[in-house]
Amino acid sequence: MNNDQSDSLLVRIFDRVFPKTPDFFTLLHEQSLQVVHTVGLLVQFMETGEDDFGEQIKQDEHAADKVKVRNIHTLNEAFSTPIDREDIYRAITTLDEIVNGCKDAVSEMHALDLTPDAFTLEMANLLLAGVQSLEAGFGKLGKTPAAAAADADAARKAERKVEKLYRKALADLFQGADFIHMFKRREIYRHLTNSAERMAACANTLHDIVVKMV
Repeated sequence: MNNDQSDSLLVRIFDRVFPKTPDFFTLLHEQSLQVVHTVGLLVQFMETGEDDFGEQIKQDEHAADKVKVRNIHTLNEAFSTPIDREDIYRAITTLDEIVNGCKDAVSEMHALDLTPDAFTLEMANLLLAGVQSLEAGFGKLGKTPAAAAADADAARKAERKVEKLYRKALADLFQGADFIHMFKRREIYRHLTNSAERMAACANTLHDIVVKMV
């Protein structure tokens, strides 16, 4: 066996015993980009009320599921990880739950025969600002993790604005006597605030990762 063959064999043995660590920073960033795309569609749906955007959100949810499954499979198969496995898992699942919340809101609007209003549009815009901050933060973990703390904080601030808007929307909604309409629309507001809560949970995970890295 010549030296080149010997070196190649040693490399294969080493790779099998000590496989390379997957680039979870890139995987999480890719997933956060998918979330931004979905929430962007949500904003367009709330702006126009057009069913095409609602259908695209449902399709996007399937694409997001594939990304989530890929990331969880990679995590399960990884010999080692650059950060805590639990933090990676929490980031993967909370990012996916944001997308699920968007899909649920649109699906129930269709089921309850509701159209967007000023509050659902503003909530969607706040969600978009928050997930854009998450995307920026996850994009920084590989090179400048300390800088991602500000992005995590921005996402949490967006969630607090959604919660404040939710209370304002309820106060406005519960006027008059059309209780059926009130309870229908409250369900939509609640789905959007649930998405915001998952966004804040993801921001907390991002911040935990930053604290452990720097």
